Amino acid sequence: MSVNSEMAGESATPVRAAWGAVVAMAFGVFVLVSAEFLPVSLLTPMAASLHVTEGLAGQTITATALVALLASLATAQVTRGRDRRGVMLIFFVLLIASCLLVTFAVNLPMILAARVLLGMAIGGFWTLSTAMAMRLVAPWQVPRALSIVFSGVSLATVFAAPLGSYLGGLLGWRDTFLLAAMLSGVSLVWLFFSLPSLPAEEKSAEGGAMNLLRRPVMRWGLLAVMLLFTGHFAFFTYLRPYLETGVGFNLNQLSLVLLGFGIANFFGTSLAGWLLARSVWRTLAGMSLLMSLMALVLVNSEGTPWLAALGVALWGLAFGAMPVGWSTWLAKVADDDAEAGGGLMVATIQFGITLGAAAGGLIVDGHGTSGVIASSGVVILLSTLLVVTQVRRHA
Repeated sequence: MSVNSEMAGESATPVRAAWGAVVAMAFGVFVLVSAEFLPVSLLTPMAASLHVTEGLAGQTITATALVALLASLATAQVTRGRDRRGVMLIFFVLLIASCLLVTFAVNLPMILAARVLLGMAIGGFWTLSTAMAMRLVAPWQVPRALSIVFSGVSLATVFAAPLGSYLGGLLGWRDTFLLAAMLSGVSLVWLFFSLPSLPAEEKSAEGGAMNLLRRPVMRWGLLAVMLLFTGHFAFFTYLRPYLETGVGFNLNQLSLVLLGFGIANFFGTSLAGWLLARSVWRTLAGMSLLMSLMALVLVNSEGTPWLAALGVALWGLAFGAMPVGWSTWLAKVADDDAEAGGGLMVATIQFGITLGAAAGGLIVDGHGTSGVIASSGVVILLSTLLVVTQVRRHA
């Protein structure tokens, strides 16, 4: 597909929207996120096979997150001047290599090395994804394009963990990663034939991320993002023990509630495109406020299983809109250097995830699962207030 390159210094947008490339990126997101969290559902057999503790095996996820954070900060600068199509294809080559290396790994260090490659692919992909989506469609179509791309996250949320666990029991954990490598190959081929050439843009001022951080709206927005993801992952990390011990769900009921969360998350992502086309800041504020209200509902739903299930589903619906919403906001406030902005956004999210999980553990030990959910609601409410008082001026 041809690219309009006559507008020097401006975003190169295809003459016709490249929706095939957008859908290919969504499938790539599904494969990336599934590969990232496969060890969660395969941790026990992996640890037993490699003769390590489950705690050590769990460091495969930590390694991925840490490298993804570092890669998100470095990608825009390291790849500056290179065609974005080629850079994106390289990330999926790294994904394939990671899955294959895990498949044939004989010890934990080999798996950690494989997960380093995956972290590079994840951090790099998310850094460039918003900027690429902005160039694949017309400006007024960006919210819809981002909602399609992020639907891959929701689909992975719904299917990756239960499917990974099932396939692990059926095929073994190595063949499950081999299957992930095959899906990654399909994604690479799809992107190869659907992505148009996207020459690097040289329109941003020197300084990249540091220049963006000098803007007050960027600082306020990133702070709101950090609070949101800190609150969400403090909640989500300890959701299972809350539902088991606080509400009293058995394993089958728990699986249904988590499936409901994933399905609602998918619908939230789909709904986001429609809402964001009308108002970015109202969508961000409304959905984060809904999450805060659901925290209040959940704290008071012990002994009332149907209310807890409803609260979890509505939380999933609201959170489904947030990655799309904040990426749309980023496309508006950092349109002169969306790649550097994407790196900052990914790093902020990864930091929020780490902080939420760590702080949540301390709160659970001191105040129980209800305490961590209540704290999550308060932190997300602070994010909502920042959106209403600061972010709305530029959204």
